[in-house]
Amino acid sequence: MEFQIWAERYRPVKLSDIINQKHAIERIKAFVKDKNIPHMLFAGHAGTGKTTTALAIAKELYGDTWRQNVLELNASDERGIDVIRGKVKDFARMKPFGKVSWKIVILDEADALTQEAQQALRRTMENYTNVTRFILLCNYSSKIIEPIQSRCAVFRFKVLVDADIKKYIERISEGEKLDMDEKATNAIIYLSEGDLRKASNLMQASAAMKEKITEDVVYDIASKAKPTDVKDMLDMALKGKFMDARKKLQELLLRQGLSGSDIVSEIHRQIYSLDGMPEDKKVQLIEKCGEFEFRMSEGGNELIQLEALLASFLTSSKK
Repeated sequence: MEFQIWAERYRPVKLSDIINQKHAIERIKAFVKDKNIPHMLFAGHAGTGKTTTALAIAKELYGDTWRQNVLELNASDERGIDVIRGKVKDFARMKPFGKVSWKIVILDEADALTQEAQQALRRTMENYTNVTRFILLCNYSSKIIEPIQSRCAVFRFKVLVDADIKKYIERISEGEKLDMDEKATNAIIYLSEGDLRKASNLMQASAAMKEKITEDVVYDIASKAKPTDVKDMLDMALKGKFMDARKKLQELLLRQGLSGSDIVSEIHRQIYSLDGMPEDKKVQLIEKCGEFEFRMSEGGNELIQLEALLASFLTSSKK
């Protein structure tokens, strides 16, 4: 059996199989049933089903000939005006195969298109509406020019909740016959942050590393700080045990090989769950996280900056 990425193997084929996004899928199903879809704009977080939905539309409309009737481009790779004037225009003016009287252009990461390319795309959308429909996918609809937005039916894809991700994890676990405990499942849900693609990639990498997938295996694969480790470090700092907190930080940075920005991200998450800390103190610490994360992005030494951040936790607890 040839190697296949699980995100592709377990990608839903039908609109009815797509996890959640019911608010969008029900409207799209009505368009597909009538065999008359408008230009569409799918906006939302990565891994929420935008590409899957676009491909499912094509498969349900065209059946076995969907590949001949669909042009799929990634605008982050091919983002200039020449692509719109060349590839897209050439494809748009050709007649479709089969019973449906128009073809589909799927433009992924459309928010990466330059302004000039978007203007050219707008004109192409106008000129070839009778023979081609466009499905634009993006993370941020605000980066798409207004004339294009006004020509599209806009669908916003929501970040998936924990129950949805768990359902997807269970589907893969059952299909691949994985030995995975509850803590590992919760770790994948926590780390995926609503992104199903990230969840499946974490599972596949973990399964390749160990037969039994545990919480530790998942965090090792993800190269992310375990919430319990960061929480322990912050508790030490807040209790005035700065050297113990510093030792824990060095373990995370040097022994576990985690990046400073990942540790700051986990510290930021843990601030919200610190018991007994007043809201105004939490706000100050969140502001500090932003400041030190920016310093590291500008080239500051990770260990020094993170130690300074821990010191601000200690001084905050004493005030």
